[in-house]
Amino acid sequence: MRHVPRVPRSNDKKQPAKKGGADPKGLIHGVVPPREILLEFIQDNPDRASKREIAKAFGLKGDTRIELKAALRALEDDGLLEKNRKSLMRPGALPPVTVLDITMRDSGGELIARPAEWPEEAGVAPAVLVRQSGGERSNTKAPVAGIGDRIVAKIFPNKERGGPAYTARVIKIIDKRKNAGLGVFRSMEDGKGRIMPIEKRGNEMDVDPEFVGGAKDGDLVEIEAASTGRFGLPRARVLSVVGSVATEKAISMIAIHSHGIPYIFPDSALREAEDAGPADMKNREDWRHLPLVTIDPADAKDHDDAVYAEPDASPDNPGGVIVVVAIADVSWYVRPQSALDREALKRGNSVYFPDRVVPMLPERISNELCSLKENVDRPALAVRMVFSKDGRKASHTFHRIMMRSAAKLAYQQAQAAIDGAPDDKTGPLLEPILKPLWEAYRILKAGRDRRQPLELDMPERKILLKPDGTVDRVIVPERLDAHKLIEEMMIQANVAAAETLEKKKQALVYRIHDAPSMAKQETLRQFLATLDMSLAHGNLRSNHFNQILSTVGGKPYEIMVNEMVLRSQSQAIYSPENIGHFGLNLLKYAHFTSPIRRYADLIVHRALVATLGLGVGGLTMEEEGQLDDIAAEISTFERRAMAAERETVDRLIAHHLAGRVGEEFDGRVNGVTKSGLFVSLPAYGADGFVPISTIGNDYFIYDEAHQSIAGERSGLGYRLGDQVRVKLVEAVPLAGALRFEITSEGRKMPTAIRSFHKSAKRGREPARKKPGTRPPRGRR
Repeated sequence: MRHVPRVPRSNDKKQPAKKGGADPKGLIHGVVPPREILLEFIQDNPDRASKREIAKAFGLKGDTRIELKAALRALEDDGLLEKNRKSLMRPGALPPVTVLDITMRDSGGELIARPAEWPEEAGVAPAVLVRQSGGERSNTKAPVAGIGDRIVAKIFPNKERGGPAYTARVIKIIDKRKNAGLGVFRSMEDGKGRIMPIEKRGNEMDVDPEFVGGAKDGDLVEIEAASTGRFGLPRARVLSVVGSVATEKAISMIAIHSHGIPYIFPDSALREAEDAGPADMKNREDWRHLPLVTIDPADAKDHDDAVYAEPDASPDNPGGVIVVVAIADVSWYVRPQSALDREALKRGNSVYFPDRVVPMLPERISNELCSLKENVDRPALAVRMVFSKDGRKASHTFHRIMMRSAAKLAYQQAQAAIDGAPDDKTGPLLEPILKPLWEAYRILKAGRDRRQPLELDMPERKILLKPDGTVDRVIVPERLDAHKLIEEMMIQANVAAAETLEKKKQALVYRIHDAPSMAKQETLRQFLATLDMSLAHGNLRSNHFNQILSTVGGKPYEIMVNEMVLRSQSQAIYSPENIGHFGLNLLKYAHFTSPIRRYADLIVHRALVATLGLGVGGLTMEEEGQLDDIAAEISTFERRAMAAERETVDRLIAHHLAGRVGEEFDGRVNGVTKSGLFVSLPAYGADGFVPISTIGNDYFIYDEAHQSIAGERSGLGYRLGDQVRVKLVEAVPLAGALRFEITSEGRKMPTAIRSFHKSAKRGREPARKKPGTRPPRGRR
């Protein structure tokens, strides 16, 4: 039996063995342990799984640390380890600090939780046993959690056999969920009702006549569990009628409830917002003379960033430019540990649906006091950046100011003025404000081009609704230089914030983006090889991917390669530990520019206020000690928001197309699996599934490297990116699911793919449908 030494902690009396000495288990300190011992240590000690901690645990110094680094890299290459920020973990393992949802009790009465976010392709989320005490190293009892709570927890491997894979110690309860949910009301006889679940694992519930609450057949209703008898279905009472499921207006509420997104502000937060007044001039510079302007979408209701640029008059910087970015001073209004602060952290970020926004802060703060309105005094944090003529930043400084926006402009409006079609508003602004901004962007773009961030071409679609809330059409907004100007100026402001705080040795939350994992690199490498393209080995940079994207520009498989490169990338997260931002090709990056809608930005604002001595509202010592937990929470909430937004779009499109079952559409294959094809409808922004059992009369073989399926006998098949014609067979609006059948014939697969098929096992029968059955519906 293998053993891993118990590594002494700082308060242990026993000291580690000296180099060259053996511990009681036979391992020699100062020597890199075998692979299986390294893996076992990392699994058993997730909170000490960084290279530094592993080296300390096994007494490795000098050259042996280099050997350890090589051994760990080999384990990564073999897919046995993966990076989680600066730590290492087994693939599929939970990180040391995780957000959990407590879902049930086991037979012994212990609380059981599962990760709040878990990728569907990873299978069933692991169960976690929640311990209700602070443990032997804690002087205080942990918060008492219960079923339905969302918690931040410290994760430990469970060494007891037969139980959950992990145990957890509660750090913080972040969401007390009420015993409420959503369902579809169906009328029954005698005035009773029946609640039909909207989730795949939900249960039907009965509603007694006195608890119907005015709900009508087909209404989407908010419910809570009522007293339950010993027999029959569980009972519920209707709390409110959200709306008819026949209209799209109710659809975003499904995502809000199913993901547990807080959408009603508590009275305490609303009172604080209403009691807030204008900011004063204490510790502020008066910049109201500076003609800063906001440039936003035409339908924006809050404006949290303003910009200004002018040539640098310094003789030491010929041809240079000064760029000013001013951001709403949310930290002045939302103080640490206030009711507004607690609610903002619970939400993490604003969530954007086609028919509504669930804001992080009440409208009194986000749309009024912190919105940089035209010709209105507003408090802000500003960064003044000086760039040379080739786009290199020479210096920057931060200031707490009072500003007055000179104009509120839309992207299209500002772009039209630059393109020679100014209107009554932009005409007077063209020479003094807009042209200097575009000249500054030209200089910043030179620096961006030299930096070479990842340049993926994945246009975003936007759903436009009719006044009644139904889908009007799906568009791809034009990407203007005005968009790119604001984006690049915001990026530079974010970089400046990270650099300032790091230089001051001030703790902060970085926005980090790791390089693609070795496994994902290899998958992409194999795919590119089928197109006679190669991907370099070793330490990749964003420009390696840009070279590939440039090579396929204008070719039939351009979209396919863009999608595969996107899938190879890691997910950006928030962390107090900096590893840089791979996609932007930046060493230091922190979100600073959207504190109205992102809690991470509010933390960075507070850190700047504290470390630069800019007055009240700075980061507290208590907050500094919680940055690990805060980063884990807001990263989870960001993924929650993305999932809710995506599912809402799926449901809206499914609802929009529900009346067009039987019609044919032009589609594109955007996913290939063993069980079938995922097909998107570019004209609608919709995705649906084609079960493999419905494709022709051949036996189709899945080829992962080529991202294709091909008929064993015919050699005809489909590949990622192929244009296809499909018929809509089924639409399920509440699930956001579409099922298609392919009506266009597959194409002849390349020789390499057909050779692969010929080497496959023969004698298989084509897939046949059983009489009276229909093929399974795919899941997205």
